Amino acid sequence: MPTTSPTNINNNEPTGWQHYLNRSMLICIVLGFTSGLPLFISINLLTAWMKTDGVDLKAIGLLSLVQFPYTWKFLWSPLMDRYSLPFLGRRRGWMLLTQLGLLAVIMAMGQLSPRADLVTVMWLCGLMSFISASQDIVIDAYRREFLSDQQQAPGVALSVNAYKFSQLVPGSLALILSDHFGWDIVFIVTALFMLPGLLTTLLISEPKLYGSPPKNLREAVVLPFKEFIQRKGVSNALLILSFIFLYKLGDSMATALQTPFFMDLGFTRTQIGVVAKTSGLWAGLAGGILGAMWLMRTGVHRGLWIFGAIQAIAILGFALLSKVGLSVWMLGFVMAADTFAIGLGTAAFTAYIATTTDPRYTATQYALFTSLAVVPRTFFNAITGFIVAQTGWFWFFIVCFLLTIPGMLLLPKVAPWHKK
Repeated sequence: MPTTSPTNINNNEPTGWQHYLNRSMLICIVLGFTSGLPLFISINLLTAWMKTDGVDLKAIGLLSLVQFPYTWKFLWSPLMDRYSLPFLGRRRGWMLLTQLGLLAVIMAMGQLSPRADLVTVMWLCGLMSFISASQDIVIDAYRREFLSDQQQAPGVALSVNAYKFSQLVPGSLALILSDHFGWDIVFIVTALFMLPGLLTTLLISEPKLYGSPPKNLREAVVLPFKEFIQRKGVSNALLILSFIFLYKLGDSMATALQTPFFMDLGFTRTQIGVVAKTSGLWAGLAGGILGAMWLMRTGVHRGLWIFGAIQAIAILGFALLSKVGLSVWMLGFVMAADTFAIGLGTAAFTAYIATTTDPRYTATQYALFTSLAVVPRTFFNAITGFIVAQTGWFWFFIVCFLLTIPGMLLLPKVAPWHKK
């Protein structure tokens, strides 16, 4: 684990609910929301848009491939550690540029038809993912540097919950609007939700530096990886990377085709927007907040064990729903249970990643870990449509449940139960 920087100590740290009710936490909430919005546009809004326009389910599944920048963002993260733009500073300058780019791309995408302009839509989706992944790099680095060590747990928890809260816009509001307005209006309204993050970027200040920024690109690239490998050896580094890759593999695949799954069962887009997404949203927020409070009492390691088991079991609810069929009450229950469990697991998992990052190399190491964590979402999710075509929905979710087991088996090594 990285050593604590002496500059990151605050003797007047908030206590109790003050951990969550202060200006620093508000910044985490807004930036977390802004970070999550583009991802949920690609997961929720784009899949429903394509399904409505008659695009084949296999092609929709392949849409996950355009999210490859989330997997490879560590390749250009050293550039964002090394170079500053000529305005707003090293972190805020990159944040503003990426937010303006996302605003423009999301608006432009809605002017097309996914069936008639599929290739152009795919290119725009890829561009949106690249800009979004770049925004994630700098927001993660900003949060790690801006918050003190004592604020990391609540800051990460609120950021993750705001990240998940952003799905309400493309996953609920946009779907409801699509039943009453054209898709061009839907995408414009969705894009405008980038504005709170953009305004926050203009108002906040730059974080304090941990030492000096990299003097050249070689330092920005080599030193973060060298520190991680030398920390406890190559074998331990590989073990950590394997765990980060496997821990959320199952639940990531289970949610890849969530909206098409609900539509195949016969639910309307309004029912999905109101019942599934809304109930899931609030349950996910509750899971994330309760997870953060639990972690502050028991530690990250035990949280990974308990919450990992809960999120694995919750996947079986989708298998049950595939047998029950068109039941609004069952839809709401399954979504609430699944997102509550994922909220718990994500709180522990993200806290683990944050504490594994050396604050001297924030952007590059954080990007490396989070890139590996989204490999399942990018590449494995791309084949989910083919798996469903062969197995049907019930056995697909059983496979997703089984894929949670390998990550859990690594816990005794990477997060021993009795080690805080």
